[in-house]
Amino acid sequence: MKKIIVTLFAFLAFGIGNAQILDPVKWTTKIEKKSDTNYILTFSGVIENEWHMYSQFTPDGGPLPLEITFKNQKGNFNLIGKAKEGKTTTAYNDVFEVNETFFVKNAQIQQEIALTNPNVKTIEVEFNYQVCKESCINIEKKFSFIVPAPLGSNTSVIATDKGAETPAEASATKADSLEPSLGPSNSMVAEPEVTVSSPNKTESQKGLLSIFFIAFLSGFAALLTPCVFPMIPMTVSFFTKQSKNRSQGIRNAIFYGIAIILIYVILGLIVTWIFGADALNALSTDVWFNLIFFLLLIVFAVSFLGAFEIVLPNSWANKVDSQADRGGIIGILFMALALAIVSFSCTGPIVGTLLVEAASKGGIAPIIGMFGFSLALALPFMLFAMFPGWLNSLPKSGGWLNTVKVVLGFLELALAFKFLSNADLVLQLHLLEREVFLAIWIAIFGALALYLFGKISLPHDSPMTHISVGRLSLGLVVLSFTIYMIPGLWGAPLKLINAFPPPMEYSESPLGFGGSGTSSLTAVLPDGAKLGPHQIVVFDDYDKGLAYAKTVNKPIMLDFTGFACVNCRKMENNVWSEDDVLAILKNEVVLISLYVDDKRDLPKSEQFVSKSTAAEIETIGDKWTDFMITKYKTNTQPLYVLTDLNGNNLNKQQPTISFSSATDYVNWLKAGITNFKK
Repeated sequence: MKKIIVTLFAFLAFGIGNAQILDPVKWTTKIEKKSDTNYILTFSGVIENEWHMYSQFTPDGGPLPLEITFKNQKGNFNLIGKAKEGKTTTAYNDVFEVNETFFVKNAQIQQEIALTNPNVKTIEVEFNYQVCKESCINIEKKFSFIVPAPLGSNTSVIATDKGAETPAEASATKADSLEPSLGPSNSMVAEPEVTVSSPNKTESQKGLLSIFFIAFLSGFAALLTPCVFPMIPMTVSFFTKQSKNRSQGIRNAIFYGIAIILIYVILGLIVTWIFGADALNALSTDVWFNLIFFLLLIVFAVSFLGAFEIVLPNSWANKVDSQADRGGIIGILFMALALAIVSFSCTGPIVGTLLVEAASKGGIAPIIGMFGFSLALALPFMLFAMFPGWLNSLPKSGGWLNTVKVVLGFLELALAFKFLSNADLVLQLHLLEREVFLAIWIAIFGALALYLFGKISLPHDSPMTHISVGRLSLGLVVLSFTIYMIPGLWGAPLKLINAFPPPMEYSESPLGFGGSGTSSLTAVLPDGAKLGPHQIVVFDDYDKGLAYAKTVNKPIMLDFTGFACVNCRKMENNVWSEDDVLAILKNEVVLISLYVDDKRDLPKSEQFVSKSTAAEIETIGDKWTDFMITKYKTNTQPLYVLTDLNGNNLNKQQPTISFSSATDYVNWLKAGITNFKK
């Protein structure tokens, strides 16, 4: 009996130690009746600590976004808009060079549907998503909603794998009964309804703080334009001379500043209210949104450069100005509104650009942006009213004000191409690849440098006999920045601006315009191979890689990876690039990279049902995922395995995944190669 117990524990220990099939998100679903034909489907997920799940609004070129497929939609129901998401976090990813959007701790997605077939009994939904921590997992989940009988308005039914339950019955379901099946494809098993809590607040606060800071600087820049700067002494003098005493003048100036802030903050509120906080974030990845704002920023830029002025109707200014004569707080409010209207030709393009940028952040970002902008605009009016002597230190109005406006025009022009690049990335047209984008920016900032040096003049510039020291200094900074970008054409990473151009992979060639050797290397590649990271010869088909390994008698390194795997890119950038590692990968092993998120369909004759997971294997990515789970009992990436020519492991364990040190990785490679040669 004792031996049996010992044997049993040993078996369990072996199973626990080797089965590493992870499922970090536990789902609950609910269907609610909204009307006779309309229903709301709710998916609530609880995400394990330190893991995060990517949103459907994560832009192309970054990690794998959530994909939602309604399997039996045709002829049965229509979708009402796009699926709505609960609170998400947006943060910059320095590997993919995009702002990625993801869920932390909790995920909630809602989709409204309208039935077109009254006899439909179930709604079949499939999620494909990526969750990451130190490693990444691509997961496929299937959900089945049973359409409830007409029990009255707002009836809700919890979906389970057994059928429909009322909410009261579903509340008895135990959370600990939710055991994931072995693999990335699970059917939905219900648990009690989950309330979604706030995601990581620190990242959200950082994003809002950056918006505020940029907006504040933009407000200061607007202050130095020809439409606003001359208004400072005039307005302050009005308050100090027309008021009965100094304290009243200061109080009126403060009210004036607060009124300016209110006007712009209300504008931010209106934008958020019209579009909705979540919709703004969704728009940022929309092709038409990016194309429209590309054209809008081009118009703003051309206006700032002096081709024409964007002005509001004069009748608006006259009506508002007449109300300003009423005096009191109402009169001061209309004076602030008059400033906003009269200065619109200078502030309008800046405000428009800020709202576009804030829209990509979603939430209350437009409100925070307008608060920062208006605060910078209002502060001088309040401070100079408190300390009138400071007015004597202000520089006189002149041609330098138009120079500020033109510089802003060049910046608007450069930013416009970022939005065009976003649209090109989403459509994968490859019309604005990295080299083309950088060439455009080099031309724009090169022209700006020439303008600052006085070699180019624009319509509203004053004649110059010399340039100031300040203008020369700014010109040198811009020229230095232009020169800094030039090596990017040959593949330099340009880390100072890596958030703006397309990623390195989205280029005409891995080595840039002047690169050499790529064509000659490609010409001698073995069948089925291509050049991968750091010019390593790599196969993406197991059979072709194995056949080549047999001809050269080298061990195989299997690299289970993903196009959207963040940690895979980190390993390639930080570890594979080390000289010791790179030499081994290029010369001593045959590298086979198997992409588990490859969405290309397998030929019908090669599609099958997995014996391990019972999942339908329909794509190339499904095939490699099933291979990884079946043979290596894990579903996380990156996964590295060294094998001999018969598929036997050459190492007893996997390498330690470290992004900062290559020592363990080198030792692991050398140990496997030594075992191969025995």
